[in-house]
Amino acid sequence: MVSETPFIPSPTPKFCNSLANRIFLDVAGDITIVVDGESFLLHKFPLVSRSGKIRKMVADVKDSSLSKLEFLNLPGGPRAFELAAKFCYGMNFEINTGNVAQLRCAAEYLEMTEDYREENLITRAETYLNEVVTQSLEKSVEVLSSCEMLAPMAEEVGIPDKCVDAIALNACKEQLASGFSRLDCDDGCAELKSGRLEWWVEDLSVLKIEFYQRVIAAMGGAGVQPDSIVASLMHYAQASLKGIGKQQIWHPTRMKPSPGMVENSQCIIVETLVSLLPAEKSSSIPLSFLFGMLRMAILVGANVACRLELERRIGFRLEMVSLDDLLIPCVQTGDSLFDVDTVHRILVNFLQRIEEEENEEYGYESEALGSPSQGSVLKVGRLIDSYLAEIAPDPYLNLQKFMAMLEILPDYARVIDDGLYRAVDIYLKAHPMLTEHECKKLCKFIDCKKLSQEACNHAAQNDRLPVQMTVRVLYFEQLRLKSSLSGSSGDGFLSQRISSGVPSAAMSPRDNYASLRRENRELKLEISRMRVRLSELEKEQLFMKQGMIEKSGNGKTFLTSISKGIGRIGIFSSPAGGKRKSGRKSRVTEGKTGRSRRHSVS
Repeated sequence: MVSETPFIPSPTPKFCNSLANRIFLDVAGDITIVVDGESFLLHKFPLVSRSGKIRKMVADVKDSSLSKLEFLNLPGGPRAFELAAKFCYGMNFEINTGNVAQLRCAAEYLEMTEDYREENLITRAETYLNEVVTQSLEKSVEVLSSCEMLAPMAEEVGIPDKCVDAIALNACKEQLASGFSRLDCDDGCAELKSGRLEWWVEDLSVLKIEFYQRVIAAMGGAGVQPDSIVASLMHYAQASLKGIGKQQIWHPTRMKPSPGMVENSQCIIVETLVSLLPAEKSSSIPLSFLFGMLRMAILVGANVACRLELERRIGFRLEMVSLDDLLIPCVQTGDSLFDVDTVHRILVNFLQRIEEEENEEYGYESEALGSPSQGSVLKVGRLIDSYLAEIAPDPYLNLQKFMAMLEILPDYARVIDDGLYRAVDIYLKAHPMLTEHECKKLCKFIDCKKLSQEACNHAAQNDRLPVQMTVRVLYFEQLRLKSSLSGSSGDGFLSQRISSGVPSAAMSPRDNYASLRRENRELKLEISRMRVRLSELEKEQLFMKQGMIEKSGNGKTFLTSISKGIGRIGIFSSPAGGKRKSGRKSRVTEGKTGRSRRHSVS
């Protein structure tokens, strides 16, 4: 076992600690060694007795009066050569984690092997690496970090591989020891230890990305817990990418980074960290970290594979995302304020996950009302409606991108379309230059049968909507009113749906199953809508009872009040009794009284 401060037997010449032209002051030197422009006045005999390279260079020169040698690109430079020269002279010095890699590489360069002297510098350095450095995770990280300036010689002698394997092994030992200590502690101690971050996570952040990548890959192969690896990745990202484009990343402002702002190394760091993320099934990666890396990847111009991987991971957990996470700023000039294309791809990944989950199910019971996939779709539907309402006021958002976000979600993702209607209304208000044809295309995504009573009242008086949609809203409101007055509960509709879902003999079993699944989903949505309608009817009934008590003397009935309310809307006849005007602009002047009573959802 070698100590950290080995004693090297030596003669006792006088030694000058400074990097001067003379090291030993008692005897005049007979050879000058120049290392990267720095000169050392030394003696041939102690050097050739341990260095094969110097011995060969001296022997190759026929002129015995050789007095100068020059070394270019010696690993470690003048500092490493000074330590190697001390070793040749037998001087006592300390081998430690800060210089062992330099000594090992310099010894390899100078060919200080056992062929020239026993216990030569290569052997001494290897002994320290094997018996001291590899036994400690902290020392291994320090030595590995020092190898960054010693390439390619450090790779040739195998120092990085030795350190990487030692770090992974010691991390596993630390993980096991921590687990045993938690078992031995009481509940309070275990809770305290479980909340403490592994101490080595911070140590790894000093490594360059190339060595860090090798360490994390080795840890994964050695069995280090994925959660610990994720914690290390997060700490490394925070330390290495701190402050880069902070305003552009975390605030949705319309800014474009300057060409010199982002270096290639930052792009490599982002791409490497994403490639090191553990599999989703074995770890829980915080969504905030995934979105932060996605924004960084967009800013630094990471490759397509990196961005798609982040979008895929986010898309598979989209039901747990918040609205603020989706508000990704767009860095392209002349485009919308928000990166709608990225959100669109994330949504595509989510729908693909839902489709795969449904295809893996084999029983009809999998489509139960409380199934996880159905609940996730409904959550995402509400999330996307909120996102659409948030980006709708953007004056740079073109109609095609907005409509692409509207049409991608399936019909069963929304029980009611109030959120969708609100987003469309806000977009129409923020883009008054849309043509009538564009307004019709935009409003076709709204299902009037799925609007609540409040949304229908608003839509009936909304002069921003096309006339055709206003007519549809009034028509379905009349049908709803007729149904509520006649006491119909929709049994006929349900029976029609059930009868239409009978499998056909001409269809394949796979098509029959798909048809039954669609019918089941539609029935569940219809039940949900009926519950919403029932709740509205109960509120209306309570309101009617209160109104009848307050106005019992004026003889008004519910039917007459509703009919007068419909007549005041002014869609089918002009208030003045004259010719009805058409178009959105004319309806602006017609509905002053109605608009004064409504409250805008936008």
